[in-house]
Amino acid sequence: MKRYCLALDLKEDTGLISAYDEYHKNVWPEVKESLKEAGILDMEIYRTGNRLFMIIKVSPEFSFENKAALDAANPKVQEWETLMSAFQKPLPGSKPGEKWLFMERVFKLEPGE
Repeated sequence: MKRYCLALDLKEDTGLISAYDEYHKNVWPEVKESLKEAGILDMEIYRTGNRLFMIIKVSPEFSFENKAALDAANPKVQEWETLMSAFQKPLPGSKPGEKWLFMERVFKLEPGE
């Protein structure tokens, strides 16, 4: 199973950050279903301050291109993404239109080390 780690910032506003957290306590069923349909087997989002960290585990068939195409064709996912954009801000160094950025692993403790 492949795993990806991504990061994104929220706008530095405590009210917006609280609202973002609240939305994620009850992610819309259509959004959850679209994640599964795309081949995402497990997803977690962590937050410290306004920095978000996402870990996703995906099926062997998963591709970000296919997920983007499925998202573009799903009006409810587009509605969710538009809503979430009100809370999010790009990481420093992001290209125009980029949201979640891939993180590079810099260390892994191997079993038996």
